[in-house]
Amino acid sequence: MSDGCCGTTTSLELEEIVYGPGAGKPPVVVIGAGPVGLAAAAHLAERGIDFLVLEAGEQVAASVARWGHVRVFSPWKYDIDAAARRLLEAAGWDAPDPEWLPTGAELIDGYLAPLARLLGDRVRLGATVAAIGRLGYDRVRTHGREGVPFLIRLADGEELQARAIIDASGTYTTPNVLGAGGLPAHGEAQAIADGLVDHALPDVLGADRDRYQGRHVLVVGAGHSAATTLLALAGLPADTRITWAIRASGAARTYGGGTADALPARGALGTRLRAHVDSGRIRLLTGFFTHTLRRDGERIIVISRDPSGFEQSVVVDRVIAATGYRPDHSIAAELRLDLDPILGSTRALAPLIDPNAHSCGTVPAHGVEELTHPEPGYYAVGVKSYGRAPTFLMATGYEQVRSVVAALAGDWQAARQVRLDLPETGVCSSSAAEAQEQRVGLATGISGGLSATPLPLATANATGAEGGCCG
Repeated sequence: MSDGCCGTTTSLELEEIVYGPGAGKPPVVVIGAGPVGLAAAAHLAERGIDFLVLEAGEQVAASVARWGHVRVFSPWKYDIDAAARRLLEAAGWDAPDPEWLPTGAELIDGYLAPLARLLGDRVRLGATVAAIGRLGYDRVRTHGREGVPFLIRLADGEELQARAIIDASGTYTTPNVLGAGGLPAHGEAQAIADGLVDHALPDVLGADRDRYQGRHVLVVGAGHSAATTLLALAGLPADTRITWAIRASGAARTYGGGTADALPARGALGTRLRAHVDSGRIRLLTGFFTHTLRRDGERIIVISRDPSGFEQSVVVDRVIAATGYRPDHSIAAELRLDLDPILGSTRALAPLIDPNAHSCGTVPAHGVEELTHPEPGYYAVGVKSYGRAPTFLMATGYEQVRSVVAALAGDWQAARQVRLDLPETGVCSSSAAEAQEQRVGLATGISGGLSATPLPLATANATGAEGGCCG
């Protein structure tokens, strides 16, 4: 029932007012045409559900394209969604070598772009979502809101309606700050404006080489993105000085499980990084809590102040902030979201992905039930669903959207039968205290794959960046 000043209206009557008698419902709208968003579209297409994909970038997987030079450390066999594979193969697509480790660019050219072409004009590029609401309902109004469509307002003012929303917009455009306590470091905004601070995964050995070669570069962060960048920097001539700063007292978490890792390229990433630290090619600063950035001519002073007040500093030419990402839920401010106050995921999902407890591929299978908000029909999926937890894998996102789309189709048996088999990292915490110790300074990487890999593209065993089922 809908409450109004002059009587009540049933949900069925409301639908006829909104859509017109006998009119069909609007499509399911998917926000984001990255790996998980396009996987959602493939599942919708396979089930015959009308849909529209809105991508803010001017190409599919625009965020992946920004790290196209990075080789993921999960082979193709982990990188392709099952429904997407079925649609592509039915159209005559030849799958890549299942054991090959693709770069971000190869992920687009060999898989995502062909999938988008197959989906045709139901994938719209250059369509930035500015806000989402319910048609005629603000967040306060209750009765009957589930009977009206979502209203999606684009940045250019265009408005669209949706029967449900699958938000796979990711977190790549909202990186974490350098400040160790979650607040921007003093002087951070000015240092970014001055071009002295770059965000994770620049093309060190390619397009961005001149920014780093022969300079002193500081990399802040302890995740796969940091490791990838550090290994790329180590590939520059010896006159390029490299300093790596982490909050933890040691780098065991970043080094990972080595040969015990189920993904050899991911294990090799940490092994190679440790070798560079041990040889002195990379200088490691532990217990580094970024507090202040201060311009010093053409250089920058980065000052750490730990919780006890102890200060240390380093003077460098460039800073690369590989400190992870966080979700931006502002477009859904008029929707009823039940967000965990710590992670920013759904409240039900938070204990399953808490990085203080899950540090080695132990995240259990989950689907529509854990992703459901009080707002019927809105689902954040992919890396955005994890909020600030850095444990997301692309394979996880594929299972999420399979479950969500099954629920939208009314197939609740399939929706609830969630399965997830994650490759072990080979490094597990023996206690909650150790998990917290390893968590400090952890930086997430890119959303999209299992995990990614650094780039000397000419090197067959190159490993590096983060991604989703590959990152």
